[in-house]
Amino acid sequence: MNTPIPLPGVRPVDARFSSGPTKKRPGWSLQALEGALVGRSHRSKPAKARLKEAIDRSRALLRVPADYRIAIVPASDTGAMEMVLWSMLGARPVDIFAWESFGEEWVTDAGYLKLKDCRLHVGRPYGALPDLSLARREADIVFTQNGTTAGAKIPNFDWIPADREGLAINDATSAAFAQPIDWAKCDVVTYSWQKVMGGEAAHGMLILSPRAVQRLETYTPDRPLPKIFRMTRKGKLDEELFQGNTINTPSLLATEDFIDTLKWGESIGGLDALHARANANAGVIAEWVERTPWIDFLAADPATRSNTGVCLKVVDPRVTALPADKQAEFAKNLAGLLEKEQVALDAASYRTAPPGLRIWCGATIEKADVAALLPWIEWAYLTCVSQLEA
Repeated sequence: MNTPIPLPGVRPVDARFSSGPTKKRPGWSLQALEGALVGRSHRSKPAKARLKEAIDRSRALLRVPADYRIAIVPASDTGAMEMVLWSMLGARPVDIFAWESFGEEWVTDAGYLKLKDCRLHVGRPYGALPDLSLARREADIVFTQNGTTAGAKIPNFDWIPADREGLAINDATSAAFAQPIDWAKCDVVTYSWQKVMGGEAAHGMLILSPRAVQRLETYTPDRPLPKIFRMTRKGKLDEELFQGNTINTPSLLATEDFIDTLKWGESIGGLDALHARANANAGVIAEWVERTPWIDFLAADPATRSNTGVCLKVVDPRVTALPADKQAEFAKNLAGLLEKEQVALDAASYRTAPPGLRIWCGATIEKADVAALLPWIEWAYLTCVSQLEA
């Protein structure tokens, strides 16, 4: 009979390490929503002012250039990206770069759009980036800045041609507020409320450069566009959309919550402080992985490792020698023990990713909680190994 592995003495104060929706900001409570304009029309003057406030605070916190337009759109980051892909692609050749589950959704969209000159660049193995140097100057470029399900990000924006003829379309949903965005290299940026800043789900943000606006006003795709995809009226940009006059009905409760988390970001020192918190959290895990022989990052290249959705894999030969289904079972049991002990909730790898753990390290997470979690991962691993050898 195996002797039980002793439990660590310190637990994380907050066990929520989900990669989306992510943990609320420190100190959050329902009282933060007391000013929400519930029961009011989103077309009312106060409600439109609140939606515009969410746009303006986002612009200031992310340091978005003054001539870029920002809109609140339906269906989270997915809605924002599909509005762009269906409305803009087809005018030029397209290069799509994907290396994880959500980026591969844009590859799927490209198939539906039947683009004439579309090159797909998919990273292999999972967690590795494709060759970014293959981006063509004349092509529209579609990419995911930070791949949450693979724990891999682009190392920088140097690979995007400064003199590009096409548009650079950046799905930044798990990078915004945690990683630098080179606005000069991005014509479209999208993200969602429920990722890095821990807002409530269902709403997306769409940011367009002047070049992207020009595309909308000069290119009419040969496909029907649903109402929620339409950003122009009579051939001109619908400016009201970028002033808080949303296409469909937004949640004013969720809007209040998003404004609250933006205010928190401002209060702790702005974008630099948000970046620093994420980097510090991911750094705690990196130091632990360096001294722990049985675990490693899914992303092999340190320059491409995410500082938000940190993805880990077990590299113990006793586990890697198992059949694929048994390896998946081991990882499931590992995450299950962490959840059973209420020390890490939702820490399993994404359902289509290789089996392992995925620990969210964005700015709303406390560094002390990450440090307290690591001995529990050790405990869960040793427990699973002892069961394996029993």
